[in-house]
Amino acid sequence: MKKYILSIDQGTTSSRAIIFDENGKSVTDSQMEISLICPNSGWVEQNPLEIWETVYEVIKEVITEGKIDYHDIVCLGITNQRETTILWDRKTGVPIYNAIVWQSRQSQEICEKLINEGYEKIIQSKTGLIINPYFSATKIKWILDNVEGARDKADNGDLLFGTVDTYLVWKLTNGKYHVTDYTNASRTMLYNIHNLCWDEELLQLLDIPMSILPKVVDSSGYIGEADKLKDIKKDLILPITSIVGDQQASLFGQTCFSLGDVKNTYGTGCFMLMNTKDKIVESNNGLLTTIAWGIKGKIEYALEGSVFVAGSAVQWLRDNLKMIEKSNEVEDYSERVVGSDGVYVVPAFVGLGTPYWDNDARGAIFGLTRGTKKEHFINATVESIAYQAKDVMDVMVKESGVKIHELTVDGGASVNNYLLQFQADLLNCKIRRPSCLETTALGAAYMAGLEAGIWSSLEELKKLGETNQIFMRRMSDKEASVKYLGWKKAVEATRMFKL
Repeated sequence: MKKYILSIDQGTTSSRAIIFDENGKSVTDSQMEISLICPNSGWVEQNPLEIWETVYEVIKEVITEGKIDYHDIVCLGITNQRETTILWDRKTGVPIYNAIVWQSRQSQEICEKLINEGYEKIIQSKTGLIINPYFSATKIKWILDNVEGARDKADNGDLLFGTVDTYLVWKLTNGKYHVTDYTNASRTMLYNIHNLCWDEELLQLLDIPMSILPKVVDSSGYIGEADKLKDIKKDLILPITSIVGDQQASLFGQTCFSLGDVKNTYGTGCFMLMNTKDKIVESNNGLLTTIAWGIKGKIEYALEGSVFVAGSAVQWLRDNLKMIEKSNEVEDYSERVVGSDGVYVVPAFVGLGTPYWDNDARGAIFGLTRGTKKEHFINATVESIAYQAKDVMDVMVKESGVKIHELTVDGGASVNNYLLQFQADLLNCKIRRPSCLETTALGAAYMAGLEAGIWSSLEELKKLGETNQIFMRRMSDKEASVKYLGWKKAVEATRMFKL
């Protein structure tokens, strides 16, 4: 009898359910898009109930309309958009406010106050993170301070906080389990990654009660039964055996298990992670130190660079500028002209991430001439993704002391050959694209399957991976340097211009 794993991948723009087999192959999947709510400039929110409903519906579809017998599914893994913050009533289960998405800038004033009061070093030393509205802590404080009755509910023990993983587990288990894992906890700016606990000093600083926080558990391990699935099939009993933040799940799905292994995910944002094993590497140049995963009580760490706008820049071309009808048309345009003809797009729609961490920067375009065509504009937007990845890798090499010879890639934009070839040209290293690009969901499946006994070791998982294509540098050193210098000038000019 074959064994299968149900993997839930709850992302920023969609919810997916994918069933994987024992060989790590996707056998059936379902996907639903999720709405974004932008009530003010720089604010990005979602309806928590819509997040849950889309997750439930995609699970239902793969269970009821999939190609396999659901009795052969042995476990369930969850991976999620990180930092996105939800607070809900402990008794009723009703969210008291929208989910504040990781991209949202609405808690920027809180962050600026912390910075002005001199808390940067202590927060980074405890959490590995910089003070930024990106992370959950100031989002929690914003809700407690701005939503009527929230502070009283929290003080009375009637409120629960969770990142999306926590909320989904709570819903799937009918409110029995209020938990998160090490990877998601390490992205809240409240978790001490050295002592492996919620930090009481930081909670007091932000006036957040300990009672609202979830229990922290292993990324791979038995959590509880997903009883809610019995509403789909009465005899459907699935244990939840993994929770892991999406970027760490991708690192695991790419089998980056060795010191110095690096992956880059080209999704809504762009996230590069390097496995540093049991070493906590503290950054002085805008990288984040984070927990890679916790398995059977053993914690491994990672260095991370975060780019806020990557694939969403292509969505901007499609939805806002109407330059394309479908995202996959982008590569067709790249074949009509050579390069971007000196055009640079800096997609700082919600500020700039690593290594700049400039919340006030906004998008800009440089190098337009009378001869600029739509094709050049589209290519420049795609190239901006690669430039931002180089910004991150340069700092990562400097701070880790590890020269990177190979970068594994995944995410929706990684299907674009123009992007990956340009990336190889800029980085001067091998770019390896795996056959399975759903490595985020695959990573959660791998972790769930390890706990369920489908696989017995990391070595066994490494043998499952297959390569789709490898990209090597074609551009000269001089040309790559000139192009990148132009990018740095464009970023500098962008940051100088403030509305």
